[in-house]
Amino acid sequence: MPRIDDTDKFVSIIQAMDEPQGSYTTRIRSLDELMERDRLREEDGFPRKIRIGKLIKPGKGGKEKFVVVPTTVEEKLMHDRAPTPPEEEEPMGGAGDEAEGDILGEQPIRPEQGGGSGTSGHGEGEGHELETSAYDLGRILTEQFNLPNLKEKGKKSSLSHYTYDLTDRNRGFGQILEKKQTLRRIIETNIALGNITDVTDIDTTRLLIDPRDRVFRILSRELEYESQALVFFVRDYSGSMEGKASEVVCSQHVLIYSWLLYQFAKQVETRFVLHDNDAREVPDFYTYYNLRVAGGTRVAAAYRMVNEIVEKESLAKDYNIYVFHGTDGDDWDTNGEETIPELRRMLTYANRVGITIAEHNAYGSRGATEVERYLRGSGLLEEKPELLRMDVMGEDADETRIIEGIKKLIS
Repeated sequence: MPRIDDTDKFVSIIQAMDEPQGSYTTRIRSLDELMERDRLREEDGFPRKIRIGKLIKPGKGGKEKFVVVPTTVEEKLMHDRAPTPPEEEEPMGGAGDEAEGDILGEQPIRPEQGGGSGTSGHGEGEGHELETSAYDLGRILTEQFNLPNLKEKGKKSSLSHYTYDLTDRNRGFGQILEKKQTLRRIIETNIALGNITDVTDIDTTRLLIDPRDRVFRILSRELEYESQALVFFVRDYSGSMEGKASEVVCSQHVLIYSWLLYQFAKQVETRFVLHDNDAREVPDFYTYYNLRVAGGTRVAAAYRMVNEIVEKESLAKDYNIYVFHGTDGDDWDTNGEETIPELRRMLTYANRVGITIAEHNAYGSRGATEVERYLRGSGLLEEKPELLRMDVMGEDADETRIIEGIKKLIS
């Protein structure tokens, strides 16, 4: 038997030992685990350490790719985290007569950033600058928003969501006795044994009960069923859309499309329609995103094509239908004589129609475009606010403004 003082010595040695360190492989964590830890830091009032850019790269034939780029932000050890006002900034470095410990200069850890100018180029090789907050957009929309007015149409089993319920039956043992099925099995057994000669006069005291006749409900994992949705992306690609207005619309639709893929996976189908003076359906998002053409503008042609597709293929019966349309507001149908009837027809089956107008700076003030004028004059925005939404922004809108527009369209 060890003495007491030896035991205390062993305990003190063990307590003084360093925490065992595993190998690098045993300490690896998934990106989702790290993001969850970072989110908890933010809830505790600390800044996030991980920044993630999630950018969708449209591909031909519906083969989209996500590019995930995680980066970390490590702050320097500074006591004062408040940024120095610009007028008080002084050049770094001392005069040579400072004592040890004197502060030579201060700089903010994260310099203040002004709003984006929205002037990203549209020439060859320049992108749509989506990496910085695409992940944040997906998180915000996933947590706070969902497809509006979702109804139970053509429900299919989910690919990832499960529910646990007492749905399966099992003979002999289980959680809850299924009385009706058990009684049926007992009657069948006793008829076979000859204990029941007249079904109208059954003597229950003579019935034999086999333990295997007992039928129970047992807990099982079942796929949840989710309603299907079909989203039409409609874009004006006429000559007047060339440049910034096209960038704003494309950027917004890229983010909505990315969110749909991220949030709903295979439960949402997409169709793509482009229009100038005429409308055409294209096979995938790659073509929808990249195609450019010069021409006039007739919004009614696009709405008519969407209506014809829905009616010809009987889509309204099985799908929740959503339409997101992006335009600069120009329309040869200046009074909406053709467009408004097609829009009314669309609202009879659509769960939500969201129209984004990226105004040219030359218009000077809101309400100057044909599309906005005849939409407001039709009274549909006030008559059907749960089905129709419109958002008007400038062609130089930055990403923050684009995301605000998405919230307005789908909230």
